[in-house]
Amino acid sequence: MHNPDPYLLETLQHTWPTAQAAGHFFALPGLSGGSVRVEQANRTLLARRAPAQPIPFVDRQREFRVLRKMRGAALGPAPLAWRAPWLLQTWLSGEALTPEQFTEQQEAVLTLVRRLHQQPLTGYRLQLGPLLLRYWQLCKRRHWRWQRQLSRLLAQGEPPPLRLAPLHMDIHPGNVVATADGLRLIDWEYAADGDIALEVAALCAAVNGEETHWIIGYAQRANLSPTQLLQQVRRWQPWLHLLMASWYQLRAEQTQDAFLQQLAQASWHDL
Repeated sequence: MHNPDPYLLETLQHTWPTAQAAGHFFALPGLSGGSVRVEQANRTLLARRAPAQPIPFVDRQREFRVLRKMRGAALGPAPLAWRAPWLLQTWLSGEALTPEQFTEQQEAVLTLVRRLHQQPLTGYRLQLGPLLLRYWQLCKRRHWRWQRQLSRLLAQGEPPPLRLAPLHMDIHPGNVVATADGLRLIDWEYAADGDIALEVAALCAAVNGEETHWIIGYAQRANLSPTQLLQQVRRWQPWLHLLMASWYQLRAEQTQDAFLQQLAQASWHDL
């Protein structure tokens, strides 16, 4: 990035008044966009911008506060500052897991997830009903099957939580980084309090064909019946599938990105 956002420069200067704001800025890839690696003389950090277009539930200030609550748990980056529209956090040195490594390190990944779920609640409750409605309101293209599925889920109501805990809600190989101190989670923009079975359902979506092993592995760590957890995961899966399809649809409309458009079409087909 040859011309970094002046608001980012202002945030850096406000956070470290005596330091030089100059440095090297590298835009990072990602479906949500807006992340920049900042390299200065004595530090490397990650800057995450609030989305220019609305993405339901994404709130950098909430993300900052959640990370602050998790600071002592060694789960992810530490928050450094929030000054709209930029969130600054520490840069985690390491490599994101490949899908193969994610599967190979199932034990370590589940231990990380379980440690997250043992933390105190954040105070931000994730409710999928209002979230799905917000996606419906923001999207321009709406299919009758979408409306039918949304109406059905809202009529039956969300499953009562099996166990409430802080959730990350976007755990997949690309968001698990192998650092010198062990595995860590990045991209906390959807983190909030919810049912642990919803997190497990989201995790299962990232491990095609291996769901049963992950559910059993998590149930053993959480002292839950695997059958009970599996049943609860099944209850959440229709909600999660609709949420994923809605996200792809909105982001495809906002960005006109061909890849996101393909993902949206595939999601509606699967639904």
